[in-house]
Amino acid sequence: MPQLILLVIIGIIAWLGYRKFIADAEKLARQRERLRREQQTGANGTLVKDPKTGEYRLKRDDE
Repeated sequence: MPQLILLVIIGIIAWLGYRKFIADAEKLARQRERLRREQQTGANGTLVKDPKTGEYRLKRDDE
């Protein structure tokens, strides 16, 4: 029985690690695609409108 519990715990940890890896890979792919489009068009960044102030600013990497 303890071996089964240990196996289940290891399986859960592996699954969570896999999901984290996939999420990071997708985020990196989005960043690379955005950078590729910026280089292709000669842009210096992407502007986003702040809904509260109505001002435009450069999009940060964490958005």
